Amino acid sequence: MPDASAAPPVAAPAPAYDQHRSFLRMASHELRTPLNSIIGFSEIISQELHGPINDTRYKDYAGVIRASGLKLLKLVNQVLEIARMEAGAGDLNLSPEPAKPAVYAAIRALDAEANARNVACEPTIHPDTPLVLMDARGLQTILTNLIQNAITFSPEGGEVEIDVRPEGALVALSVTDHGEGMAQADIPRMLQPFVQGENALTRRGEGAGLGLSLVKLLCNEMGGTLSIRTAPGEGMTATVRLPAAL
Repeated sequence: MPDASAAPPVAAPAPAYDQHRSFLRMASHELRTPLNSIIGFSEIISQELHGPINDTRYKDYAGVIRASGLKLLKLVNQVLEIARMEAGAGDLNLSPEPAKPAVYAAIRALDAEANARNVACEPTIHPDTPLVLMDARGLQTILTNLIQNAITFSPEGGEVEIDVRPEGALVALSVTDHGEGMAQADIPRMLQPFVQGENALTRRGEGAGLGLSLVKLLCNEMGGTLSIRTAPGEGMTATVRLPAAL
């Protein structure tokens, strides 16, 4: 007869992978949902969709709230994406895809920033470039971060060059700016999360310094590499190499 005093069996703890996934789903919902409300309602107010605002200062404040909400949402997205990559829960779907749609989608997403600094984004996609074995959303995230970084550090009225070409069994996607550049020895530090290239009191770029770290993680997840070539006064070229779908 079973011993009634015996303790009930204890359920095995959930694997760390599942715990990470549960946390990320919760964090994603709990952080993004209020931010989307803040951004959405502030946009309604700033556009006066339900009637005019007598004091224009309120409209200006709504615009500031919206811009701040968008910056915070970008930071949240980057932090969650890095957490997913490091937890092995990136959920990337690799398939043969052309690089061109991701390149042009990233450029369109940054039109306002490029126009604000009068920076031209010039893509060159070589006609013999094969399909890339990639996650389409992941590649667009990579390119958006690299192009945004290049826009930020380009001189006013400058040009950002995006070049896509085959390299043997790989496809190389390069983003070049003609800004001030930096010492090549500083690159390993720049690839760490929350590190920025300029002094925090004088830097032009905004953000938490997560862009390059996220790019590196996404490249690794897609079986690719990230290399950066730079020198003081000579700008910077960031090159992502991903497997070609041959």
